[in-house]
Amino acid sequence: MVTPSTAASAAAPYARVKQHLKERLAAGEWAPGVQMPSEAELVAQFQVSRMTVSRALKELQAEGLVERVQGVGTFAAALHKVSATLTLRNLHDEIAERGHQHSARVLRLARSTAGSALAAQLGLAEGAEVFHSQIVHSENGVPLQFEDRYVNPACAPDYLAQDFERLTPTQYLFDATALWRAQYAIEAAAATAEEARWLQIPRHEACLIVVRRTFSRDATITLARLVHPGSRYQLEGQFAP
Repeated sequence: MVTPSTAASAAAPYARVKQHLKERLAAGEWAPGVQMPSEAELVAQFQVSRMTVSRALKELQAEGLVERVQGVGTFAAALHKVSATLTLRNLHDEIAERGHQHSARVLRLARSTAGSALAAQLGLAEGAEVFHSQIVHSENGVPLQFEDRYVNPACAPDYLAQDFERLTPTQYLFDATALWRAQYAIEAAAATAEEARWLQIPRHEACLIVVRRTFSRDATITLARLVHPGSRYQLEGQFAP
């Protein structure tokens, strides 16, 4: 039986360097944009060749975890890039990759007041101001997603000024905030009457419903309820050991 310590010591030298840096990035040791140890420092720390360290850093860069600037050094990647690579995708991009046309209809884009439950979800005081948007996203003219989103104004103060028929909220928040992590809940359930009407589906049709919160280091950025008709949407993923 191979113990974790035995497995780690048996790993290729570049893999040990890569795993060490990956674990420290995941622990938040380096904030987005902060310079990480130099190649020379890593060579000395791990007693390996510069080529070994370079390979580890190149793989981390390919995974979107670090950014390397020639002649300057290695930096922790912007957190929204890490999260986008690992968990979050822009619906517009998914549709475009299928060679189809994405369109959006904004139903609501306004200020609102957080009740106790919503305030708790966003980490705000009850009665605090929040931004509220409701958007129907379509693929080739067929409704695919009803997006009901609340946004913490402190994290995205210009949210209400955006044209979300041209830019999705997901893409805007990727660009405008320092996204640190995301939290999901996924269920199969019926849509509300309003959601079913805008999605043009029978009230009883099963839907895939994703409730997602995203966070910066210091605050909750957004709470979104994403409703997809079960007959038009499937959730896919891959695993490679």
